[in-house]
Amino acid sequence: MPAVHDPEVMKIVYNRVLNKLVCRKCGALNPPSATKCRRCKSKNLRPKRLLAGMKKG
Repeated sequence: MPAVHDPEVMKIVYNRVLNKLVCRKCGALNPPSATKCRRCKSKNLRPKRLLAGMKKG
């Protein structure tokens, strides 16, 4: 997959793919405005790691 260099495309990618909250209990993806998990109703949410899907090199 080629790297994204265009700032407009990078903004779209950030909002659509990376701007999420992940439940620490069940791993469900939630919207950034969530206060509770949509699946298990836990309040233990963390932001999605920005470098999780990127490979080195």
